[in-house]
Parts: sequence; structure tokens; C-alpha cells
Amino acid sequence: MSYYDKVYALVRQIPPGRAATYGQLALMTGSPRASRAVGYAMAACTDSAIPCHRVMARDGVIREHAFGPGVQRAMLEAEGVPFTPDGRVDLARCRWDGR
Repeated sequence: MSYYDKVYALVRQIPPGRAATYGQLALMTGSPRASRAVGYAMAACTDSAIPCHRVMARDGVIREHAFGPGVQRAMLEAEGVPFTPDGRVDLARCRWDGR
């Protein structure tokens, strides 16, 4: 199993309404310093069954380049993911704990 496959297996487990960070997933794969590799895995993903939109930076900022302007936020809002007043995902309220 490749590293990307490990990441994708984790991302498939994130339920609707929850979000995870690149660093969190890197830690869960046993490679705590591989948050960039997780980001690359998300960028390389072409499988629509993998909910890549639920993965973001540790500060809750959405990187619009992956989905296009407003698309990722709309997908997250449709699932009930909360946002802070400054437009970041409110990870304090919706961070996935791996269970």
C-alpha cells in the first residue's frame, strides 16, 4: 500500500460534517512530519469517492485552488461544517477525532 493509499483510506473515514487537517492525517499515518505529503495526496486525488474537501490546513483555511472559488466551502456548508466569522472552518467544533 502506498503512502497516498494510506491517506485516502483515512480520508474515506471522515464523516460528513467533520474535518481534518493535513498534519492530523500525517500523524495518524505514523509520519508526523508528512503534512505536505498529505496535501500532495489530496491534490493528486481523482477519485470522487474520497472526500478531499474535508481536509484542510491546521488554521482552518480553505485552499480554493483545489476545487475552484467557493466550491469547497459550499460542499462543507452543505454537510453542516461550521465556519468562524473570518471564513475559516471552525475546527474546534468539527475536527474529526478518528473514531
